[in-house]
Amino acid sequence: MKWQGKKQSSNVDDRRGQSPQGMRGGGMNPMIIGSLLKLLFSKTGLIIIAVIAVFSFATGTNPLSFLGNILGGGSQGFTTESTYTPTAEEDRLAEFSATILADTELIWNQELDNYREPTLVLFTGSVSSACGNASSATGPFYCPGDEKLYIDLSFFQEMEQKLNAPGDFAQAYVIAHEVGHHIQKILGITDEVDKLRGSISQTEFNQYSVRLELQADFLAGVWAHHSQQANNWMDRGDLDEALNAANAIGDDRLQKQSSGRVVPDSFTHGTSAQRMKWFKKGFDSGDLNQGDTFSAKDL
Repeated sequence: MKWQGKKQSSNVDDRRGQSPQGMRGGGMNPMIIGSLLKLLFSKTGLIIIAVIAVFSFATGTNPLSFLGNILGGGSQGFTTESTYTPTAEEDRLAEFSATILADTELIWNQELDNYREPTLVLFTGSVSSACGNASSATGPFYCPGDEKLYIDLSFFQEMEQKLNAPGDFAQAYVIAHEVGHHIQKILGITDEVDKLRGSISQTEFNQYSVRLELQADFLAGVWAHHSQQANNWMDRGDLDEALNAANAIGDDRLQKQSSGRVVPDSFTHGTSAQRMKWFKKGFDSGDLNQGDTFSAKDL
C-alpha cells in the first residue's frame, strides 16, 4: 500500500504513554473542602446544586464531574509516564493511522452531506472515554458518546502475531471499520439499535449487533472502493489482506480458537464468512444504498 508521504489528519489525539487519572492537580486543602461541603448542604448550597444541575443539563456535562473539579482542584486528565519512549515502528504506525484517517475524511466528506470528522485517540495500556474506561485488551473501538475512535497501536502487532492477519491494508480495514461506526452514529442507526437494548432478549439484541457490525464492514469496503479509485495506492494482495483480517475476527473463528466450540446465539459481530462478504460487497459496489444489513434476509 503506497501511503507514505500522503496527507495526515489533524484529528488525532495522541495519548500514548499516558494513563487515565481520576483527578488532576494537587487537590484542595482539607479545611477548604470541609467548608465547601458545609456550604453545599446548606440552603444556599441547595440553590447552588440546582444551578449546577441546570448548567450540566444544558451543556451535557456530568454534574458529579463538575463538583469533583471544584473539590479536587482539577479535572479528569492523564499522567504522562516519564519513562515512555515510542519505538520507531510505533511512530510509523501512528503516521500510517493518521494517513488512513485523513483519507476516510476525504472520501466521506464527498459521499455524505454534513459529515462530521471523528477524532482518533492513540493510547497505550488503558484509556478513558465517554463510554467508560477500557484497556488494550478491548481492542479498537468507537465511542458514540464522544464520537472518537480509540486504538492501542499494539493491536496491529497482535493482528499479525496472534490472528495471522498481517499487512498495512488489513490495518487500514480496522480503522475504516471504526469510522464506519461513526457514520452509523451520524445517520442515527446506532441510536435506533441502542433503543432496543432491554426491550428484547439478549439473543435478539445480539442479532441486531451483528447487523450493525456487518454494516460497518460494508462501509469500510465502500471507503476502500472510492479510496482506490482516487489514489490507486493498493498493491497486489492488499484486498486479500483486508479479507483475511475480516476472516480472522469472525465470531465463529474467535470462539473456536478460545473455547473450542461455537455458540451462534452469542455472536455480536458476525461470522468470518459474513464479515468478508459485506466488506467485499462494499468494495465491489462502492454504493451506500447496498449496505442495508438490517433488511437483508441472507447475511
